[in-house]
Amino acid sequence: MLFSSLTFIYIFLPLVLIAHTLLPFRYKNATLFFFSLIFYAWGNVSYLALLVFSIAANYFFGRLIGRFIDLEHKKKKALLYLFIGVALNVALLVFFKYTGFILHNINKFSDLAGFNALSIPEILLPLGISFFTFQGLSYLIDVYRGHSNVQKNFINLGLYISLFPQLIAGPIVRYHDIDNQLMKRKIGRRKFAVGIERFIIGLVKKVLLANSFALIVDKTFVVSPDAMSTSQVWMGIIFYSLQIYYDFAGYSDMAIGLGKMLGFDFLENFNFPYISRSVREFWRRWHISLSSWFRDYVYIPLGGSRKSGGRTYFNLILVFFLTGFWHGAGFSFIVWGLMHGFMMIVERLGFSKVLKKMPSVISNLYVVLFVMVTWVFFRAENLPYAIAYVKKMFIYSSDTTINLGLYYTSQLYFYLILGVLGAYGFFPLLYKGFLKIYKSVNSQFRKVLLCSYDSLHLIVIVVLLLFTTIILLTGSYNPFIYFRF
Repeated sequence: MLFSSLTFIYIFLPLVLIAHTLLPFRYKNATLFFFSLIFYAWGNVSYLALLVFSIAANYFFGRLIGRFIDLEHKKKKALLYLFIGVALNVALLVFFKYTGFILHNINKFSDLAGFNALSIPEILLPLGISFFTFQGLSYLIDVYRGHSNVQKNFINLGLYISLFPQLIAGPIVRYHDIDNQLMKRKIGRRKFAVGIERFIIGLVKKVLLANSFALIVDKTFVVSPDAMSTSQVWMGIIFYSLQIYYDFAGYSDMAIGLGKMLGFDFLENFNFPYISRSVREFWRRWHISLSSWFRDYVYIPLGGSRKSGGRTYFNLILVFFLTGFWHGAGFSFIVWGLMHGFMMIVERLGFSKVLKKMPSVISNLYVVLFVMVTWVFFRAENLPYAIAYVKKMFIYSSDTTINLGLYYTSQLYFYLILGVLGAYGFFPLLYKGFLKIYKSVNSQFRKVLLCSYDSLHLIVIVVLLLFTTIILLTGSYNPFIYFRF
């Protein structure tokens, strides 16, 4: 079930909110758990058993870890159960997500060696498996480290792993960030209103911007780069860079907004990444929950930057290799991750000092260009296509055998302007400007100004909701990119 679907917005969500509001607190978690399972089963009921098994396994191993972790002479047992629990989670992820990729590449080597090819089973990728697996791992590791108490209530742990706002595409919620909220949370009118507004803003990002950009992107990336001009391939990747940002940031906004409506506070997942002045800064702003997860559960345990320079660079490359591979079972994803890891090393070797001395416009241009080039590998169906696409970007050609001009409407250019302004934080700057004016006027006029702003703000939010509803009624293109991960 999509957040940006009429079924979710006008049927599922109201039912959840009514039940969650009317029931006493002791029934709220069980109710949300029940609705979360329905939400997950809506797309493919056959994989509901996998989600429940994952919850049960993490509950079981969490109890075992918690049982022995406080006993000094039995900590080795806790470590053993942690190892088994982590291995089971990783095994499920590898089986469902990477079996085809692994067998396909084994067959390539087998063919060269003259061996018979292995049969490759058709395994449908379960929705959100990368996300709920990482949350299960977070729980087990946090319990072992003593950052969180073991969860003895199966419903509460099940809700943490399956909570529908972040179940399918994140943000990845750490257990220690939410364990107290599972037991006690408050929902005031202000928080609920902020949640509604945040959800609608995310819906607008997704439906108006990401979906509009996707039309150009999908038309571009099915055509051979040799059939397009340099300007066409550049426009394709510019629109994709905006599409993936507004698609995923929009989903995160909706998830955070839904969480607030239900009393939960999820951490931010995006912070205007395209204003970054270094690749390192970009990863502090892009998909924050994923980058911080790898930092805390992989990079730092490996030694982080506390070891020698060579070990630090190895740790970085490994983390970004895993980051790429986490996103998809393909060499193009691995190359995407390694390119970011390599540039992080280059910046550590001294390029970051050069960037600091550059004008902000130049250093930002470097980041945006680098990120756009790497997005080609992220979006391309395979590595040869990505290489050919990048080659066309930098070897100028005006020759083209296709006409994409039909899709470049005035409406699309309007959305492009909005998208660029939004990505560079223009609208928060407008709000800051309003606050400055508000603070500078006398107290009597402040009430009029505030009332006018609140009224206009409400009208804009309502109009945006109605406008997106009308667009959804037309049945326009509406998938989420990160559902495939």
